[in-house]
Amino acid sequence: MSERNPAFLQTKYRDLSSSEEVTKIAVNTETKTGAKVSEKPEARIQNYLDYISNSIDPNNPRREEKLARFKQSLYDGHIIKPAEVPEAYFNTQRRLAREQGHGDMEIGKEQRKQLIEVIITDQKSSLDNWVDYMASPDAVYPDWLKYWAMRSILGMGEYDKEKKQFGKRRKDTVKSFPDLDREALAYVLDAVEKKYRPQVETQLAKEKEEEIELTEADLEEITLEEATTIEDEQHTKKQEQQAFKKLLQGESFAKLYAWAIEKVTPASQEQLADTRGEWIKYPKGSDHTPLVQSLQGHGTGWCTAGESTARTQLDGGDFYVFYSLDPKGKPTVPRAAIRMQENSIAEVRGVFGQDQNLDPHIGTVVQDKLKEFPDGKLYEKKNADMKHLTVIENKMKKEQELSRADLVFFYALNSPIQGFGYKPDPRIQELRQQRDPKADAPVCFDCEPDQIAHTQSEVNENTKAYVGQLFPNIFQQLKDLEYVYTAFPEGKIVRSTIEIGGKTKNELVAEMKGKNIQISGYAQSILDSKDFITAKKSEPTDLVRLKVGDLGLEGNPTTDQIYQKIKELGLELCPAEVGPQYRLQYADQPTDEYLYIGMKQIAGSGGYPDVFGLRRGDAGLWLDVDWAEPARRWSSVAQFVFRLRK
Repeated sequence: MSERNPAFLQTKYRDLSSSEEVTKIAVNTETKTGAKVSEKPEARIQNYLDYISNSIDPNNPRREEKLARFKQSLYDGHIIKPAEVPEAYFNTQRRLAREQGHGDMEIGKEQRKQLIEVIITDQKSSLDNWVDYMASPDAVYPDWLKYWAMRSILGMGEYDKEKKQFGKRRKDTVKSFPDLDREALAYVLDAVEKKYRPQVETQLAKEKEEEIELTEADLEEITLEEATTIEDEQHTKKQEQQAFKKLLQGESFAKLYAWAIEKVTPASQEQLADTRGEWIKYPKGSDHTPLVQSLQGHGTGWCTAGESTARTQLDGGDFYVFYSLDPKGKPTVPRAAIRMQENSIAEVRGVFGQDQNLDPHIGTVVQDKLKEFPDGKLYEKKNADMKHLTVIENKMKKEQELSRADLVFFYALNSPIQGFGYKPDPRIQELRQQRDPKADAPVCFDCEPDQIAHTQSEVNENTKAYVGQLFPNIFQQLKDLEYVYTAFPEGKIVRSTIEIGGKTKNELVAEMKGKNIQISGYAQSILDSKDFITAKKSEPTDLVRLKVGDLGLEGNPTTDQIYQKIKELGLELCPAEVGPQYRLQYADQPTDEYLYIGMKQIAGSGGYPDVFGLRRGDAGLWLDVDWAEPARRWSSVAQFVFRLRK
């Protein structure tokens, strides 16, 4: 793989090497290393790319901080400013309101402000999708290609489906940034990478001359209609190749991406309803080409459709794809994928929506397959959750009443609703917006409305649930209360009991490795620290999990402020061994969740004051660490785990 190609960017962006951002990083490098960065444009650009790559490295304890700062810099430079929203936008809103029968609508100052906030929020969200993906382990592309793609996206406006092209982005563009289609992106970046890899010239020449070859026996069995179809397919394929080759010569990301989006057409609904087909296994270390070729053109959205990603994923483990039958009765339509990392299931993907959930028809097929794997139990929960959510969705469409069991599941009282996408199933929020949580809460808690306390003074012997601001020693006063929320349903306080003690550090490490739990290098350095100790005797310990925003502190509080606040609530810091112990006992952690262990910081190999972190990545469960300097400020959505004070 051509990992380093700064000359490509120097040719594209003549002013990049002397830009403020590249110059600033060069100065920083010289200050840290004492060595002067070459004045050659390519060297300065490569130094800049190396800095970005190191900043988003999963093992960098300051990764989240640097990623947040990078996003903010993009917001500052490319998100529309309130004063830049054109009057034409508001005129359009007035016209639409009139066409919908609302008469001549006046847009007041407050409403104008709200509309602008929606525009800005949507733009940030769409840009975050690109940044988060490019910074994820899934995006296994060279840094120079990532930079080219991201810089191109920043200049692209709305996609015109009729013209099949992207407009140019201006400072007054109100539309969000282009949607991220991982398969289309892989198609483009792989093609450009190939172009700059001399060792694949022979393969490119072979692909150029490749045609469908048929034996005489085959020809005798082909009807006139089938022969015409084959001829048409050959002609179409050649035309597509020629069109893409012309676009590739121009190296316009916007044009290439638009072409790729049109090429990756999803399977039809009729095809999705047919689940006849077969599983194909692509063994670890095998040639990635057959896998890539089987996916391209089907609009799966899987990044595996890109050669670089497919190659990397097959290096890590086996890959299984279920293909349903196409109109000719052949298993060619990709419907679901199971990717292994060594001997564990790393992910299960479907073709339903942008987040790659399983489509409504394929669940049973995948469930039967997962029984062959030792870690299929977690999948069973995801599959059951998706089925139950579908039942609720259908009930609400028919305006049928939801049972208490439905609501308990729907509001995730016992456990998060888990799906197979990168993010929570979007139906959850869509359906919740149609409900009245205040009216549903008594049904969920199996009590009367007046048995839900909202302040400390309302708590009495009849209280069945608490929904309100946390107060001093709340966890001692409400230790027997099953339901405690700061807000319903999003402010749930999760309490659990785990066993700690009775195991040495080496025994904990061996058990984690035996369960295929990944231990980051920084986490291992904390485990090896003299400050990491374990209790000799095993005992239960009560844990409380909450968000920083639940604490009632203003702004983004520091680590010290958080640690001080939890003492008032009746909590205390966890012993360091809670990190690996909780990791071992919390096997069904959702993919989109990251938990920080509230503990006394331990200096890792980098010398930073760190705390353990728990997450689930593509390779499975992780014991990780994060930087927790006393003055570090935390987002309101960051989740901590503390111990209940006895």
